[in-house]
Amino acid sequence: MPYDPSETAVIVVDMQNGFCHPDGNLYAEPSEAAIGPVTALVERAREAGATVVYTRDVHPPEQFDETYYYDEFDRWGEHVVEGSWDAELVAGLDVREGDHVVEKHTYDAFYRTDLEGYLDAHGISDLLICGTLANVCVLHTAGSAGLRDYRPVVVEDALGYITEDHREYAVEHANWLFGETTTRESVAFLEA
Repeated sequence: MPYDPSETAVIVVDMQNGFCHPDGNLYAEPSEAAIGPVTALVERAREAGATVVYTRDVHPPEQFDETYYYDEFDRWGEHVVEGSWDAELVAGLDVREGDHVVEKHTYDAFYRTDLEGYLDAHGISDLLICGTLANVCVLHTAGSAGLRDYRPVVVEDALGYITEDHREYAVEHANWLFGETTTRESVAFLEA
């Protein structure tokens, strides 16, 4: 079923230097490899008139100093620290002035961000979700979108990951939980 571009956004999750560039703190080769597929999907969506949203995972240096349990620095080491090169979107993306960039501080792009308000203000109901990491921020963002009554569709061949089984898990889980995953080739938009 084609997507209505006036009601659809491509959500590009965390395609940042820290994850996608070989010099990044948490670099994974499949995340770098996802730059081309993500860019191709964004280009098709943009041509159709759909909305493009990028998320940036950004951590203030002191974010986890006083936490009781949740500490990403303990789990992953310091990464995408606020103001650092690691936290910037990777250069291979075609980020434009009209695109919306969401700064998030957790795996979930909806948690304490302006994403929900932005999507609602623009009449967006369908989300084509791509980016990295498939089984972490992509999956948590997709799950959170579904709980908020958006239609989250994970684009399985535009994902970064650490190991292939992580990508497979994310795709299978999203398909089972939300009922929808797709490939770039299968994405079609209604013509205006």
